[in-house]
Amino acid sequence: MRRVVLILALLAPLAASHASIDAFPFDDPAKEQRYRRLSEELRCLVCQNQSLADSNAELALDLRRKVYEQVQAGKGDGEIVDYMVARYGDFVLYRPPVRPRTWLLWFGPLLLLLTGSVVLFRFVRHRNAEAVAEAGELSAAERARLAALLRDDDGGRE
Repeated sequence: MRRVVLILALLAPLAASHASIDAFPFDDPAKEQRYRRLSEELRCLVCQNQSLADSNAELALDLRRKVYEQVQAGKGDGEIVDYMVARYGDFVLYRPPVRPRTWLLWFGPLLLLLTGSVVLFRFVRHRNAEAVAEAGELSAAERARLAALLRDDDGGRE
């Protein structure tokens, strides 16, 4: 009985991986290539970090089916992508277009890096200024000792 349970546990992932394979028939290899490329470029709305091709979600299967139908109907890549964007928004694209609505997405990381660099620079500069202020002025005895050390050092060079 243990062996049967172990074998079933080992075979369960194979059944799940088999379920995600699409078996859409194509009459033209170019159409199949377009379908595969489009399903890699479009994002699964449920999984968010997976393409339509990689996702096992029901919505991803429906979207792959819709892409297949449109490829078979002879629609161009732009038309298919426009249809998906019109229906689901820019989020369905892995590379959304650069427009005012997506500026934060495109330029946000750079802005964050620049802001962090300025804050770090100011922090280090402020800390160094505090260290100099804490050191304070030299006393008369320290100045005399420093002058003596400098004279001794100058005398050795000549």
